Amino acid sequence: MPSPSASAGHPGADFDADAATGGFAREDRAEANEKRVRRGFWPTLRRAARHVPFSEELVAAYYCALDRRTPFRVRAMLLGALAYFVMPADMVPDILAGIGFTDDVTVLLGVLGVVRAHIGEDHRTAARAALDRED
Repeated sequence: MPSPSASAGHPGADFDADAATGGFAREDRAEANEKRVRRGFWPTLRRAARHVPFSEELVAAYYCALDRRTPFRVRAMLLGALAYFVMPADMVPDILAGIGFTDDVTVLLGVLGVVRAHIGEDHRTAARAALDRED
């Protein structure tokens, strides 16, 4: 029996890309986001620090996202949000004084609200140590 969305005129609504690719598409996206985040996180954080009042939580999320013990779905959400944070061109360009990071902050706060329970004390300790080195 076709799904309700397929019968409602949405061709391909039953298609599950992750099932069709064995999950590789999802893992490839997460891997690409991880590379982007590793490359751009610290320079972006330095530029955005005064606009991000929750820098310690953000750095803890960074360490949680890179922690292989973190469940894949949590890592993928964090890496997606962090990749958005490090992208120079997004909905509101980061170079706009005062408002450039507002969309980034909104995305980050939304994801942090969902995954906060997975950010452990070890991630928070690493974040505090990293921020102390940055000062």
